[in-house]
Amino acid sequence: MKLFLIDAYALIYRSYYAFIKIPRINSKGVNTSAIFGFINSLEDILKRENPTHIAVAFDPHGPTFRHEAYEQYKAQREETPEVIKQSVPIIKNIIKAYNIPILEVAGYEADDVIGTIAKQAAKEDFDVYMMTPDKDYGQLVEDHIFMYRPRFGGDYEIMGVPEVLNKYGLTSTEQVIDLLGLMGDTSDNIPGCPGVGEKTAQKLLTEFGTIENLLANTDKLKGAQRIKVEKNAEQIRFSKFLATIKTDVPIQFDANLYIREKPDVEQLTKIYTELEFRTFINKLSEEVKKPLPKQPLQGDLFGLFEVETTSASKYSTLADLRSISHKYYIADTEQKQNDLASFLENQEFFAFDTETDNIDPLNAGLVGMSFAVKENEAWYVPVPENSIEADKVVSRFSPALENEKIQKIGQNIKFDILVLRKYRVKVAGPLFDTMIAHYLLNPELRHGMDYLAETYLKYKPIPIEELIGTRGKKQLSMRDVPLSKISEYAAEDADVTLKLRNYFAPELKKEGIDSLFYDIEMPLIYVLTDMEATGVTIDTIALKQSSEELSIVMVALEKEIYEMAGKKFNINSARQVGEILFDHLKIEEKAKKTKTGNYSTSEDILEKMRGKHPIIGKLLEYRGLKKLLSTYIDALPELIRPTSGKIHTSYNQAVTATGRLSSTNPNLQNIPVRDELGREIRKAFTADNTNCIFFSADYSQIELRIMAHLSNDQHMIDAFCSGADIHAATAAKIYGVPLEEVTSDMRRKAKTANFGIIYGISIFGLSERLNIPRAEAKELIDGYFQSYPRIREYMDESIANAKEKGYVETIFKRKRFLPDITSHNAIVRGYAERNAINAPIQGSAADIIKVAMIRIFNRFEKEKLKSKMILQVHDELNFNVYKDELETVKQIVLEEMEGVIKLQVPLIADCGEGTNWLEAH
Repeated sequence: MKLFLIDAYALIYRSYYAFIKIPRINSKGVNTSAIFGFINSLEDILKRENPTHIAVAFDPHGPTFRHEAYEQYKAQREETPEVIKQSVPIIKNIIKAYNIPILEVAGYEADDVIGTIAKQAAKEDFDVYMMTPDKDYGQLVEDHIFMYRPRFGGDYEIMGVPEVLNKYGLTSTEQVIDLLGLMGDTSDNIPGCPGVGEKTAQKLLTEFGTIENLLANTDKLKGAQRIKVEKNAEQIRFSKFLATIKTDVPIQFDANLYIREKPDVEQLTKIYTELEFRTFINKLSEEVKKPLPKQPLQGDLFGLFEVETTSASKYSTLADLRSISHKYYIADTEQKQNDLASFLENQEFFAFDTETDNIDPLNAGLVGMSFAVKENEAWYVPVPENSIEADKVVSRFSPALENEKIQKIGQNIKFDILVLRKYRVKVAGPLFDTMIAHYLLNPELRHGMDYLAETYLKYKPIPIEELIGTRGKKQLSMRDVPLSKISEYAAEDADVTLKLRNYFAPELKKEGIDSLFYDIEMPLIYVLTDMEATGVTIDTIALKQSSEELSIVMVALEKEIYEMAGKKFNINSARQVGEILFDHLKIEEKAKKTKTGNYSTSEDILEKMRGKHPIIGKLLEYRGLKKLLSTYIDALPELIRPTSGKIHTSYNQAVTATGRLSSTNPNLQNIPVRDELGREIRKAFTADNTNCIFFSADYSQIELRIMAHLSNDQHMIDAFCSGADIHAATAAKIYGVPLEEVTSDMRRKAKTANFGIIYGISIFGLSERLNIPRAEAKELIDGYFQSYPRIREYMDESIANAKEKGYVETIFKRKRFLPDITSHNAIVRGYAERNAINAPIQGSAADIIKVAMIRIFNRFEKEKLKSKMILQVHDELNFNVYKDELETVKQIVLEEMEGVIKLQVPLIADCGEGTNWLEAH
């Protein structure tokens, strides 16, 4: 028999912080991160481990016996985040609906309750698994009691006696208590012995076995260590008391009460519906979710097919196609298609959707199109596979699709526009993309059609899996789906999209973001469509040469690293790198470890230690080259499409919360554009041919200029308006020297401060980034705010406004919601406060370059230029320019980039040209 005992708060905290940077917030504005993560973990355990018995333990309200013995116990912990406080009652209701017992005993912590139950259950021949990441539980492990530790990435580590002893270098699991008593535990404010870390504690326990034996034999210790231990003897004993998990809590294990029962599906459905956890609803009891048989579609264009209305599952709160009255038609003859096309031409708007045989729009073939003008009424037009016949069908709808007066409504409409380009249809007219409308209204949420329909329309669309099956080799193509099924599915898509538009349009206006939507985001779709279809030429020969050269450099670096280490090891193994740096070379005494118990050797950790040993710099250089090779230099040629010989990246408008564009295949935003490693990549992006030139333009210090404008700091405004080097001007003010006496080191520090302030850098952060003492970093930041006093006021005002409204705005009214801005937890609140300062600046920069892109694109179209905009990376735009159009392009680009908006400081764009990106920038 298998008993799982779950430490509730440990799991809840872990779930909450896993989503701290991208919280799950539903349409009601409720942060569901902790609840979602907890359920996910619970579901995973039930499926993965299939326990016969289970219980969840909670810490009680009020103090425990440890608090009574030691007032400072856990006193340094930040206050519980409000989200967790709000989530716990909901989580308890969910656990009850799962029919899982909740364990909670006044005066005792969850680990004491789990420890007591674990010991009792093990005596009754249970294999007990204590689910928690806390190392304290190691003291409880014995032959039939195991720790079940969640790892990052969704895996788990099962620790029995050998694993605990090996991990902590002990001879018995009981010594975990002694280990914690000596080294202390900062998370629980257990003091331990000052100056004794994990390694020293392990050595002492190897020699003396227990704290009691150590304290009885301090005469065997030497020097400072003896003084430390003897001086803190009482504190060490008390720390052991605090670290000891009690196994005699007044609670009795009754196996019958812990038997795993079937969940209450009806109650869970109600809770999950309120939380908008559609995925969990779909996972509930299979018998409840059995699909009802489909009714075949039939009838002509104006002869609707009627559907028998059936009641939904008794547990479902969502409507679906079987429970609403609707009229869907198939236009499968030339006459029906002509009639439909004429009808669409006379509408003010229509929703449309494409069904394709590929999810890549540039490679996709049309299977069909669907249209909707009125809710609960839609048409499906099948498109033959034969290209000649397909062109005939699609051409019938060209006049309506290309009409500049008719609004086109779609969900991720860029995909459909790209697909139709292959059939020589150039969609025109105003657009309404429901995905992007929702993104502007709720940037932190998901924006898929099924989610939107279920959340806002209380309607469940037909799942794609019902048509083509689940992912895998046996999954069908849409081309293989019978007409009766695909027509119903496709018509529903157009219908739902229309309904979403009708829901979101007034919401955009109510929130004051309709101008942002209609004037920026919608016109930008046409720009991005053209950029994606155009693509960019890659020099594969140059990439191959770079790959060979960098591989030689990496081999040489490897050799240097081995020599510095004094031995060979696997440079690509984080574990072995950690052992070399901290066990073998002993670069740092108190090296940070990951949750898996290995040393942390992430890039930011190594950067902080760069000056401590030359091997660090070499390792960072090696990693940089390896990433460059694998992510770009060796990967880019694989992304070239045979049909065009180019790379066609995909731009995403609805991903980043700040409003910046993101891109995939390749991710252009992560190309190290400005450092030396990026030179090899930029060199490979070239003009299309010898008649063309690569032209690049980027905004100069746009975020600082926006900061000057928003803060209304006259000193910074004057510096920009005078055309001065802003970093040198800042240095001159901070250090109180004339501009001409500013050194390169002063300018470097001022530049770091300039950009760091925007991102809410701390004294500690600035000292680490510049590798200077904290006192100097403090002077630098204090000097900065004395030089630009309005910036500090602006930052305080931004935070105050965010607390009042719950969000901040860009110049163009793009909102960034910050529900954690009033949190009593300093870590959580601090993250929101930094966003309150940065989001208006970064978001305004994103909006400005979007407007510039639209204006440049329209000018190119108006002047019928052959040159094309081909890449957007942060504040930079790149173009493939015909040589005879260069001067015209340069004039248009600079005019439009610099004239987007009138700020209190000038917007400046720098530009350059060459045969490739490297030469141009």
